[in-house]
Amino acid sequence: MAGFTRKTVLVLLAAALVLLPASAPAVEPSLAEIYSILKTKEFVDLTHTFDTEIPHWPGFPQEKRETIYWYDKGVGTIGYGFFAQVFSHVGQWGTHCDAPAHFARGKRTLDQIGVKEMLLPLVVFDVHEKAAANPDYALTLEDVKEWEKKHGPVPEGAFAAMRTDWSKRWPDAAAMRNADAAGTAHYPGWSLEAMKYLFEERKITASGHEPTDTDPGVSTSKGDYTCEAYVLGQDRYQIELLANLDRVPENGALVVVAFPKPFFGSGFPARVFAILP
Repeated sequence: MAGFTRKTVLVLLAAALVLLPASAPAVEPSLAEIYSILKTKEFVDLTHTFDTEIPHWPGFPQEKRETIYWYDKGVGTIGYGFFAQVFSHVGQWGTHCDAPAHFARGKRTLDQIGVKEMLLPLVVFDVHEKAAANPDYALTLEDVKEWEKKHGPVPEGAFAAMRTDWSKRWPDAAAMRNADAAGTAHYPGWSLEAMKYLFEERKITASGHEPTDTDPGVSTSKGDYTCEAYVLGQDRYQIELLANLDRVPENGALVVVAFPKPFFGSGFPARVFAILP
């Protein structure tokens, strides 16, 4: 480097190092690399298998099935050579998605829910011991605040699930409803205060629970669906009749919520699973 003294060169190098960023920018992993990590993780199915006799909201009819084609002759009502069925059930059947339009006129139907709303951080509020002690328990704002003391703020865009272990009663419809002699159901649900905080303050994307309804059984038995009407009125979806929430952590997992895309659909059975950290 003719014309420069050794001291000048050292000064220039030092200046260049100062101007360089403290560290090189991180290289974004490819989807193949992300998949190579995900496939090593534990996947937990949060979905009940449904059939014609499963627990459901008492105002809905039973599912009906017909085998129209069977491998052999004489079984299918139309023909043979392969296996095909006709399913007839209400949209809100088994582990299912309620679209906002289910309760809120003018809000989105299933076909209008974007796929980016189907892969979300999973937040689990564990109140199963409280529900065991009091089947009418409604998850409170204080329960949410206690979760945040341990894990930090509920992340924006999360799927918030309420763990009550009520799904362990499946598929016993009487045990799920847990009605008393007067016919009043006793199962846990959400409180409106907690719902408002999660959707308005923490801006979650969706919520889910193990019983048949968002609201506690003592409320639904009186025709009071305040919490469900609130959630769907926010133009957000919910998942009812989740399973296996006892097998996922309170924080750190991802949830995949998948369901069909019927035009103008108010609800449909869903396949929901968690990817553990």
